[in-house]
Amino acid sequence: MDKTVKLNLFCFLFFLFLFLSSITASLSKTTTLNTSTKSNPFSPKSSLTRYWKTQISNKHPIPNFLLSKASPLPPLEFSLFTKLASNNSLSSHLSSFCYSANLFCFYDATVSNSGHPKDSNFAVYDGKGFSNYGSGRLGGGDTFKNYSENTNFATSGFTKYSGGSTGHREGFNSYATDANVANSNFTSYAGDATGGNGEFNSYMPRVNVPDLRFTTYSGNGNNHPLTFKSYVDDTNSGNQQFVNYARNGNGVPVGFTSYGDTSNVVGSTFSHYGELANGGNDSFKAYSSNANNPKNEFKSYGGGGGNAGSDTFVSYRDRANSGTDSFVSYGRKANSGRSVFVNYGKSFNPGSDSFREYGKGATGQHTGFSTYSLNTTFKEYSKTGVSFGQYAKPGLKEGLNKVSGSLVNKWSEPVKFFREKMLKKGTVMMMPDIVDKMPRRSFLPRAITTKLPFASDKLSDVKEVFQARDNSILERVLSNTLSECERAPSPGETKRCVGSIEDMVDFAVSVLGHDVVVRTTENVRGSKKEVMIGEVKGVNGGKLTKSVSCHQSLYPYLMYYCHSVPKVRVYVAEILDVSSKAKINTGVAICHIDTSSWSPGHGAFIALGSGPGKIEVCHWIFENDMTWTTAD
Repeated sequence: MDKTVKLNLFCFLFFLFLFLSSITASLSKTTTLNTSTKSNPFSPKSSLTRYWKTQISNKHPIPNFLLSKASPLPPLEFSLFTKLASNNSLSSHLSSFCYSANLFCFYDATVSNSGHPKDSNFAVYDGKGFSNYGSGRLGGGDTFKNYSENTNFATSGFTKYSGGSTGHREGFNSYATDANVANSNFTSYAGDATGGNGEFNSYMPRVNVPDLRFTTYSGNGNNHPLTFKSYVDDTNSGNQQFVNYARNGNGVPVGFTSYGDTSNVVGSTFSHYGELANGGNDSFKAYSSNANNPKNEFKSYGGGGGNAGSDTFVSYRDRANSGTDSFVSYGRKANSGRSVFVNYGKSFNPGSDSFREYGKGATGQHTGFSTYSLNTTFKEYSKTGVSFGQYAKPGLKEGLNKVSGSLVNKWSEPVKFFREKMLKKGTVMMMPDIVDKMPRRSFLPRAITTKLPFASDKLSDVKEVFQARDNSILERVLSNTLSECERAPSPGETKRCVGSIEDMVDFAVSVLGHDVVVRTTENVRGSKKEVMIGEVKGVNGGKLTKSVSCHQSLYPYLMYYCHSVPKVRVYVAEILDVSSKAKINTGVAICHIDTSSWSPGHGAFIALGSGPGKIEVCHWIFENDMTWTTAD
């Protein structure tokens, strides 16, 4: 071969070698950088992994479903926010903190759309403030349909909405459906309005924490009827306030139909509702029916000199579980008022109702109680114009033990609870809705949570950190969680609220020891469907044991309420498709063997038809809940 050709070939191979070497080096460097980023020893996840190894004595690694909830903060931001928390300066960087740490932060609605003059249709709309919207309108109407649907935090402000309008219509249909936290403020809504009407249909159904405020709603209004149909149905822990509602109104009829139906712990406050009104006509039909422990307060309702008011309560709190209603100074000093209570308070578990100064000082007042329930007190009640028909005196059990089937299970979801014998191969059963409805959040590192205030007596400091305004929905979320965490434990229970995985590990270890395993249901397939049980394995051989169960609480950062559960059996079961018999999920179920300390009104006994200590009660571990046991 020619020397020149050999030289050129040598040069080509040499440069090719250098080129390939540079690519290999570059790839190697990139891989090294990526690996170092993922396993940075200063990141919260790396720190957590090391902590897990020091506390858990077995060789099981931290499970992915738990590790995925750890703080995503990079080392630099972790260090920065830890320092800010130490200096009580996090609130000034709240927006970036919430974003970087994957928190659930929300704010009040912004004021916008002021004084909109035209008819509007707000479909699939979200999170706005309507201040002075529709004020002074002549005729026309606005429709809010599918507004804030399926959102995490639905917030809207309707301040002075439709004020001074004439013949203006407002329609709220399927408003905030399936939202997690819903907040609406109707301040001076329809004030001085004449004619027209407002309709609230399917308003905030299936919302986790509804918060509604109607302050001076329809005050000084003239014949501006309002209807609430299927209002806050199937909600959890709701709160509605009607302050000075329809005050000084003339002929302002208000109808509540199927209000708070099947809700869990819904509360309503009517303060100075219809006070000084003329010809007010209010109707409460199926209000708080089938609800769990509803609480309603009527303070100075329809009193203070109102004229010819008419209030009707039909099937009010009917078939509810327990519940408390308070009527203070209801209809006091009213003129020619009329109130009718039909099938009022026929709850299948006794509730408590108090009528204080009801109709006191009224003129021409007529009140009728037809088929009214027990546990009722009347203090300083008007002695004239009152009739009691078929009043269920204390001790009368009629109707209390006859509620069964779908009526009983309306608020206690069917199939949520089941018996231990159902956990056998080949059993076909309905799976409840195990999908997590809480907003997606992450834990905070313990280095940060220990520097944040967390106590009811420090609520003002907690509010400052998360920029929660007074009387806001966020304030109530913070207050509720703090109260629940500070609640005294039940007999034999050990409990703790944890905002970091390190704290959760410590609590589980303190109860069960260092040789522990944490489990959850693998996914949500099969939820709300009929499934078949496959192979079933009892944890620790199916022997009686104790566990630590952890359930989410609503808070800006991921918070779990963990408590010890004695005398249980835990099972891991294959979940199969009924038709194909293919495995679709691995479910974790816990069976409470000793239920003697449970409340007689517990949803499990309502659903299964028994009582404390008489049966064991089983349920699935839902998505993102978890249970700790000693290792097999």
